[in-house]
Amino acid sequence: MAERALPLAEPGLWGELRAEAPERFAGRPALILDRDGTLNVDTGYPKHPGDIVLVEPMVPVIRAATEADVPVVIVTNQSGIARGLLGWEDFAATNGRLVELLAERGCRIDLVIACAYLDGAPPPYGADNHPMRKPNPGMVLRATRVFRPNLTRWIIVGDRARDLEAGRRAGMHRGWLFGDAEVPAPAPGFSVRRLQGEADFAELIRDVTMLGRR
Repeated sequence: MAERALPLAEPGLWGELRAEAPERFAGRPALILDRDGTLNVDTGYPKHPGDIVLVEPMVPVIRAATEADVPVVIVTNQSGIARGLLGWEDFAATNGRLVELLAERGCRIDLVIACAYLDGAPPPYGADNHPMRKPNPGMVLRATRVFRPNLTRWIIVGDRARDLEAGRRAGMHRGWLFGDAEVPAPAPGFSVRRLQGEADFAELIRDVTMLGRR
């Protein structure tokens, strides 16, 4: 795939709107998801489509959002690009495979935002504390340009504290932490639930389904 055909808003920022008739989501709450380690097994800077393996417990969550017509947004740091371990073409291939695997399971992805900026990296990706890189809220806030929602109703899911911190800094009120990462420090107005067992995933599915009824 030629680089000029890639949906790059700037050298280190990918913005791919996949939703059909995205205007129907205006003002509606969304489900924000980290990618590596949350949607696909974290293999350490996946470069090839064959590296993408779904995190199975998350599939019913995304399917619930799809069935409730809740917009599903991926926001992902991709420092492997800044480190020279892969390129945007590789990201296009792996992300395309992720979307394909999810579609086979009845799941839809409506927007993908990825940030390759990294402190101390060489040009064009070197940027200290770039506003788009999580835990900063830039990618979440960029999603609001598309869906124009009340952020307090959005849900964010990730496998690291920085994922949830990005949501909190953007103005969200709740997040779910997948895996055994350390829970972020308590913050007023922002609640965190850990995703560990079947009961937790069932509760998240109910939470996501309710978004479509508001």
